Amino acid sequence: MLVVRRPKLSLWDKLYLGAVFKGMWITLKHAVGNIFHQERILTYEYPEMKKPIPENYRAEHRLMRRPDETPRCTACMLCATACPADCIEIVAAEHPDPRVEKYPAVYNINLLRCVYCSLCVEACPCDAIRMDTMKIEQAGYTREHFIVDKEYLLKNHPEGKSPYSIALY
Repeated sequence: MLVVRRPKLSLWDKLYLGAVFKGMWITLKHAVGNIFHQERILTYEYPEMKKPIPENYRAEHRLMRRPDETPRCTACMLCATACPADCIEIVAAEHPDPRVEKYPAVYNINLLRCVYCSLCVEACPCDAIRMDTMKIEQAGYTREHFIVDKEYLLKNHPEGKSPYSIALY
């Protein structure tokens, strides 16, 4: 049997005063440093100053439109099939235009279940869904607020980004 001997602690070590003073010294050093060098502070005062978002950040979804304002989605169900969280609900319907086979009558995404993996974006053959809205704020009072429908997704476009894409009929 191996016996581990503990060192004898002095009164100073038993009271932990050295550790307390060392911690207080580190805190004081950081506080004084932040007062005189505010450019080194790593926090953002959020409503006034927003944190820079990387260009490839996966944010809320948006649906792209054709030039005739209809959704680019052809209701092929590839995005719903690729989704590991099973958060996309699509109900297909026949399109009045004979050049377009079908369109989504219902297109819902449950943002509470979504893991923001962007597999739906990668699976879409006609570039109908994107995750480039750069929205980081998501708030709501009920769970139903986080189930977004087709109308919301068609209007969910950031400033400076076009709601249209190349027409691939």
